[in-house]
Amino acid sequence: MTERPGLRERKRQRTHDALSEAAISLFLRHGYDQVSVADVAAAAEVSKPTLFKYFPSKEDLVLHRILDHRAEAARVVRNSSPGQPPLPALHRHFLAGLARRDPVTGLNDHPQVLAFHGMVFGTPSLAARVAQYATDDEEALTEALAEAAPAAGALDARLAASQIVAVQRVLARENWRRLTEGRSATEVHPDAVAAADRAFHLLAGGLTGYAGPPGPATDGS
Repeated sequence: MTERPGLRERKRQRTHDALSEAAISLFLRHGYDQVSVADVAAAAEVSKPTLFKYFPSKEDLVLHRILDHRAEAARVVRNSSPGQPPLPALHRHFLAGLARRDPVTGLNDHPQVLAFHGMVFGTPSLAARVAQYATDDEEALTEALAEAAPAAGALDARLAASQIVAVQRVLARENWRRLTEGRSATEVHPDAVAAADRAFHLLAGGLTGYAGPPGPATDGS
């Protein structure tokens, strides 16, 4: 009897997640560079070829966790209400991420999340891959901004995208740094909101073509 595609996909996803969890657990315990792909395969009781069917590289074992956030800023711009300027929409989205303690904002004090971020930021090969993701995000956001405000021009869209992606990265790293000093996410949250408000205010001052009229970020309702 042939399995339904939905069941096969669920089984594949469970295997995928189990392999990644085993890998990240080993990396956090022993250090990313001290654990080989063969070590991960042995711990997960699969062959290396099987492991590579799910993860093309060692870095992918770690960084698949953030794949859902790739091109996120572009999606926010494209999914905004008609007539809503991109910058306030991105501002609101970042504030919402802070409120729900989304790890991508840096404001999540779960010990494993902190350790995960420390591993990524402290491992050159992982940091390089994240930097490439940021470049890809910048390209996607450039396209979304050009669609949202074509009158601003292609160069302005590229300049704006680079600044927005950089600001979000700096805010997230600053939040993570505060947490590593021993403060809780609840304690840091007001400072994180103030920093985000300040950063997007500075962006709005220079990126007027995407900011809309002066005032606080609103949902347009």
